[in-house]
Amino acid sequence: MKNVYDIQQLLKRYGSFIYTGDRLGDLELMEMELDELYQMKFVQISEYQNAKMVLKKEKRLIMDKRGE
Repeated sequence: MKNVYDIQQLLKRYGSFIYTGDRLGDLELMEMELDELYQMKFVQISEYQNAKMVLKKEKRLIMDKRGE
């Protein structure tokens, strides 16, 4: 996983389409969906860890832009 689009494609494979219009909200929902998929053993630990790192990085970028 290199970017958020890759994570969206992973979630789409399991029927999860996330778009609320709020980028930060979308990232948080993606993280929750990813956690559930990992707990149910649908994704491997390496895939899970990479996706979590990408999401954290993206969230940090958005928060820096907003000045939070």
